[in-house]
Amino acid sequence: MNTRLVLALVMSGAVALTACGGGTTKDSAGDQTGGATNAAKGDPNAALKEGLKITFLPKQVNNPYFTVAQKGAEQAGTAIKAEVKPTGPSDAAASSQVTYINTAAQQKQDALVISANDANAVAPALKSARQQGLKVVTFDSDAAPDARDVFINQATSNEIAAGQVKLISEAVGGSGEIAILSATPNATNQNAWIEVMKTELAKPEYSGLKLVETAYGNDDDQTSFQKTQGLLQAHPNLKGIISPTTVGVAAAARYLSSSEYKGKVQLTGLGTPNQMRKFVQDGTVKSFALWDPSKLGYLATYTAAALASGQITGAEGEKYKAGDLGDYTIGAKGEVVLGPPTVFTKDNIEQFDF
Repeated sequence: MNTRLVLALVMSGAVALTACGGGTTKDSAGDQTGGATNAAKGDPNAALKEGLKITFLPKQVNNPYFTVAQKGAEQAGTAIKAEVKPTGPSDAAASSQVTYINTAAQQKQDALVISANDANAVAPALKSARQQGLKVVTFDSDAAPDARDVFINQATSNEIAAGQVKLISEAVGGSGEIAILSATPNATNQNAWIEVMKTELAKPEYSGLKLVETAYGNDDDQTSFQKTQGLLQAHPNLKGIISPTTVGVAAAARYLSSSEYKGKVQLTGLGTPNQMRKFVQDGTVKSFALWDPSKLGYLATYTAAALASGQITGAEGEKYKAGDLGDYTIGAKGEVVLGPPTVFTKDNIEQFDF
């Protein structure tokens, strides 16, 4: 991603573009050890196998965020001579991915790269698939740690959530009522970020901000649009909205841009530059953030290939190379962090194209 005018948004531990998912958190279900579950050891000197079959399963298809992530996955697939097969549901319901997980196992795919709609709903199918030999890499939004091998986190939950609070505080001048427009109620990463946001809002420096409601647009454009309208009607003194999902932030921006609230109610969130450019240029949005989802998909696919080739097992401390992105080390609970989000404003948004 260009020169990465990166804002190291301050947080701890594990966000966004549209469906934006991500974060191994206390909300994840199941055994929290994650990563490798047996005594096998990876061989960092093993060659990447050619001809690997990798299924790419986003939260939902036709989602701008995951479309970009898919391009990164396919780019990695070309580089390592692997067959990357995109598939997935058209909705982001909790159990909508289960059929696709089962199919990947039945088709004897070598690996599955998945952004989980619900940490618990997909866990049984993932565990069964792993027992059949499928390597599982989650990205953007984690599953229960004992149901996958490695989790590729876009950034730490603290970095994402604290950064969002900082941006909305700056936008509204440090005081006023704010609301959160999230994705689905069960989204692992969204819930993790929201909890961190609440912790941030309890700090003295944000005492002037008051969170009045958390609404859910279900990562659906029209629902998110209507929820934005509902928030403004229910809270006439609302000063700002945080929408840490690419679908939600774009829908909210579209509503605000053509309403009486433009310039009066501030909006930030997680979105792609191409999706949000016009809203930044017309003054609807001052700033928003995101990592590069194509790099997220690229890293997840390289990680899946490293697992399927025996270079790594998912154990903490293992190292591997992810093509053009360079070297990575597996952290606690089988987690790998891509890097901090970038903040986009009118001053730098033209430098990015995704």
